[in-house]
Amino acid sequence: MTRIVIFGNSGSGKSTLAKQLSEKHGLAHLDLDLIAWLPQMPPKRKPIQESAVEIERFALKNNNWVIEGCYSDLLQLAMSQASEIIFLNLSVDACIAHTRKRPWEPHKYASKQAQDNNLDMLLEWIEQYESRQDTFSLSAHQLLFTQFNGKKTMINSNQ
Repeated sequence: MTRIVIFGNSGSGKSTLAKQLSEKHGLAHLDLDLIAWLPQMPPKRKPIQESAVEIERFALKNNNWVIEGCYSDLLQLAMSQASEIIFLNLSVDACIAHTRKRPWEPHKYASKQAQDNNLDMLLEWIEQYESRQDTFSLSAHQLLFTQFNGKKTMINSNQ
């Protein structure tokens, strides 16, 4: 079984890598952004129990998968079933550059304009990665990486 968890800062290339691995190896793909939030404005996280049920349902339905996101609380749930993890630990500057070039993500935004309207907030969010102390932070991701006992890879550049 191939079960890969990919994590890192916003703009690090998680979705791109997950899509590539999904296509190359026939893996089901779960973007945690799609199950982590309630459908409301302003955005609010779903209770973790609700997201946990969706992760479990996905893992039961698919023998081979890739799950990606920045939510260490949700990633930890998936990592107990993972055969491999990949930590995209790119510099904040690289993540910002990638985010500025990001194509429209129709599965997340109703339009390119709606995505662009969110850009300033997202860039500020990315800049705080190293200083935050929350489930989305560098320190939380480093802890996930350190604690995992299986096959693991840290990527510091996507060149």
